[in-house]
Amino acid sequence: MVNFENGNITDEDGFSTTFPSDFSIADRFGVSAIKDTFNRAFGEWKGHYKYLTHLVIALNHKIFQWYGKNDAYAKLYNELWEKADAYACDNLTGDELDYFYRTTD
Repeated sequence: MVNFENGNITDEDGFSTTFPSDFSIADRFGVSAIKDTFNRAFGEWKGHYKYLTHLVIALNHKIFQWYGKNDAYAKLYNELWEKADAYACDNLTGDELDYFYRTTD
């Protein structure tokens, strides 16, 4: 279970990331800024299961935020979510995959 507060995602252990606020800033600058934010975050954090999990959650939240309001953003966030989610499902194992499923459920 995670909490969204002050632009952060915090899990039950107190681990926190700023991905929601990072993407909210990118939203103000358009599609290229969203892609750049994703590429930097994914490139740097895909090897850390908690960061990767929080990234997937933030992307899913952004799909919901933009659905019906900005189709281009919602579609882009969905594509980015699919990429990050597939990477997590294909590469995490054991306790890391358990954390991913438990936290994103």
